[in-house]
Amino acid sequence: MRKSISHLSLLTTYQLVCIVLLKIMKTVIKDPGATRRRILDSAFEEFYHHGFQGGSLNRIVERAETTKGALFHHYKGKNDLGHAVIDQIIGGQVRELWIEPMGQSSDPVEDLKSLLRKCMAQSSENQSEGLCNGCPLNNLAQEMSGLDDSFRTRLNKIYDDWRQALADAFQRGIQAGNVRKSVSPDAVAAFVVAGFTGTIGCVKNAQSIELMYLITDELFRYLDFLKA
Repeated sequence: MRKSISHLSLLTTYQLVCIVLLKIMKTVIKDPGATRRRILDSAFEEFYHHGFQGGSLNRIVERAETTKGALFHHYKGKNDLGHAVIDQIIGGQVRELWIEPMGQSSDPVEDLKSLLRKCMAQSSENQSEGLCNGCPLNNLAQEMSGLDDSFRTRLNKIYDDWRQALADAFQRGIQAGNVRKSVSPDAVAAFVVAGFTGTIGCVKNAQSIELMYLITDELFRYLDFLKA
């Protein structure tokens, strides 16, 4: 009788262990998207802080708490990972911060000034991050555009979409009577994007929040000049 009970106890323990292991395996297998996202987020942080060329796959997988095997399962290599960072993260940031807010604007001068104030406030609150590392889009454009055309074309598409969103907003502003009719929407959009990204680059180099306010105040005066 005791022998039968002992065998039953061992069988029950074995079954419980198998159930727990099966649940763990199912959890790992059923959520590959979460692993892919952790790798992508980790890669963005790595490239943002160290540049693409200086970025380390070892640090990426360590921060993502995964393995190189998992990284190469989801991405063909470092370039493929870099492309994903541009398309999915940096492109998404520009859409969220600039393109979508301007998508329905018919008063682009005031709406742009509002967005710029928001960016300045965020930079002021987090000076160590924004000032030290600059703009992710501009950083990669400066580093990689002359080295790899696949990077250049992806980055340029983000710039193009950004400029087009601003140009469309200024065209609506003209039609609504909020912007002077003599204004060229395409020219203004190109200047504003260049002015903003150039400002962030200068501020990154100078590590000066005061310089950011100085340049942005002048950009505000330019925008006010465009009002009807």
